[in-house]
Amino acid sequence: MRKVCIVGAGFSGAVIAHQLATAGYACDVYESRPHVAGNCHTERDPKTGIMLHMHGPHIFHTNNERVWNYVRCFGEFAPFTNRVKAITAGRVFSLPINLLTLNQFFSKTLSPEQARLFLGSLGDHSISNPRSFEEQALRFVGRELYEAFFKNYTMKQWGVDPAELPASILKRLPIRFTYDDNYYDSRFQGIPVEGYTHIVSALLEDKNIRVLTDSKIALRDTNHYCHTFYTGPLDEWFDFSEGRLSYRSLDFSAERHPGDYQGNPVINFCDADVPWTRICEHKHFAPWETHDETVIFKEFSRDCEVGDVPYYPVRLLDDQRILQNYARLASQQDSVTFVGRLATYRYLDMDVAIEEALLAADNFMKQSTLPAYRKESSN
Repeated sequence: MRKVCIVGAGFSGAVIAHQLATAGYACDVYESRPHVAGNCHTERDPKTGIMLHMHGPHIFHTNNERVWNYVRCFGEFAPFTNRVKAITAGRVFSLPINLLTLNQFFSKTLSPEQARLFLGSLGDHSISNPRSFEEQALRFVGRELYEAFFKNYTMKQWGVDPAELPASILKRLPIRFTYDDNYYDSRFQGIPVEGYTHIVSALLEDKNIRVLTDSKIALRDTNHYCHTFYTGPLDEWFDFSEGRLSYRSLDFSAERHPGDYQGNPVINFCDADVPWTRICEHKHFAPWETHDETVIFKEFSRDCEVGDVPYYPVRLLDDQRILQNYARLASQQDSVTFVGRLATYRYLDMDVAIEEALLAADNFMKQSTLPAYRKESSN
């Protein structure tokens, strides 16, 4: 009864396993996939040698110095600045919307203050309390920018009209009145030189950790563990008793080409007549490497069906009702901790997932009255 069960070998599960194992607890980590690292999984393309982000690009960025120092204990991170481009109506622009984007789009030479005033004049000020994604965009950037960069892209990504999505989604997209085209404004930004799977594997390298890939475990089978940390889909843990939570899933169409395909890691395609949302060219996520060929992934978003990989929680009104029911059930589980993006039904950046996993491990060790398995002394 002194062993701990951890369901999921993504960042959340791996961090918890590492923290507990280092403290002396024995951990069994169950992972339903044949590999660790979850949606952060990376692997070398056997033909080109390019490191591929198999489930979409992941750029590590954080303002949390503890998290930044922590992940770098398990592998080298190289500096990386994510500069995203967008194609709309046959023209290429920088994202997030910045001073260059505004001047290019409107054929102007605005200064930062002029751009701020100009953008303010474009907004629909009759919308005082934006309730939807569409209202938020119209209020703060106006119809032209909304229809060029957000409307169709959002419909492709989420599968619903932007008028049905909450305004909070757009709040994550900054507007800059400088020429800074760094997609993130975090203090620390980088990508692991040997990929994310290398980092997660290093977290799990401990004699007190047993990793079982291609394996699942149900709630009813965890009785012989003193505690369970669950990082998988919340509704699945309860056998979908309250219904299924809605997710968007992604399909990736890989192509190999000679040379350089698009000259940039990520380009968004904002027009409705282009079926994919973006193209990612993976060799540009490792600019410290040289490759004569290239691999691109065209990314398609759709509703998550049974058996699909869930990526983004939709969180519409019906999902909120179902989520409340599952939250009630989860609160009744004294020996289970729900942690991570799937188990809490939230969109989480990697640094937040790691921070919350560290906190979950700390809280367990503070509250646990069970003696841990202690490592043999090296003295």
